[in-house]
Amino acid sequence: MIVRIHNTPNGRMLAICDSDILGKKFEEDDKQLDLSSQFFQGEEMSEEDIEPILKDVYVINAVGKESITFLEKHKLIEKDHAITIAGIPHAQCVVERD
Repeated sequence: MIVRIHNTPNGRMLAICDSDILGKKFEEDDKQLDLSSQFFQGEEMSEEDIEPILKDVYVINAVGKESITFLEKHKLIEKDHAITIAGIPHAQCVVERD
């Protein structure tokens, strides 16, 4: 997966995108996923590399089957929380802290 961390006034935001769809655009009706912008441009990381980052972000934006499955595995979203655009799943979540 491709990972990029964005520093915002509210904290760190994590953008995750499946490697095989990075740089592409997907459209369906009035919805669009544009994965060609700098927002998702980052570095390739394994699940093990991403896991520690989850503890230090407040929002996650994920696109692609592998990325969505990763969020589900870590109980950050439920299976039906992702929307699908042209067959590509997309989800955003706010990370709750104890």
